[in-house]
Amino acid sequence: MRVELDFISVLSQWPLLAKGVLWTVGLTVISAMMGVVAGVAFAWVRSHGAPWLKWGVGTYVELIRNTPFIVQLFFVFFGLPAAGIKLSPEVASIIAMVINLSAYATEIIRAGIDATPKGQIEAAMSLALNRMQTFVRVVLPPALRKVWPSLVSQIIIVMLGSAVCGQISTEELSYAANLIQSRNFRAFEAYIVATLVYLTLAVGVRQLLNWLGPRFLFGR
Repeated sequence: MRVELDFISVLSQWPLLAKGVLWTVGLTVISAMMGVVAGVAFAWVRSHGAPWLKWGVGTYVELIRNTPFIVQLFFVFFGLPAAGIKLSPEVASIIAMVINLSAYATEIIRAGIDATPKGQIEAAMSLALNRMQTFVRVVLPPALRKVWPSLVSQIIIVMLGSAVCGQISTEELSYAANLIQSRNFRAFEAYIVATLVYLTLAVGVRQLLNWLGPRFLFGR
């Protein structure tokens, strides 16, 4: 069977693809920033918080890590309106991605925190640093350095997982590919293009984060 490929009919829809890429990157940047910040806070609670806080965060982490992302997304978008909270597809997507990433980031960052030598913490305390100063200046930078590759991989996974956000009409890349193939019936070519764009984004974002982390977050 001979297949005649027609990529021109897909690439001619480049404004849709460009919009999809921008939404995918935007969702990833916002959710990564908020998710990692939340992950740092939750990791601190898991390591140094009060017992009832540790239990609360632990329950949250287990709940999110053991349920599908698409269920979390649908709960935020379709479930919350029943409680009077109606969100746009974009806001619901960001909230679901932040919730998902923060749960995984919590355990990744906690592993780095727990690997910090106690002598290093005792030395900081002997210099009259309080607990928060010790955490921010002494514990967190080396902890992030240790777990940064794993954290970057999790951010990439969340970015690729954003493809399901098209199910609630968020105009990210997979939504654009689906819309294009519904217009020209070139599904094979449309999803090949989408796959190549996702691959390029994943490699590019990984390289960028691996460059940014050592320079701006935890030093060389």
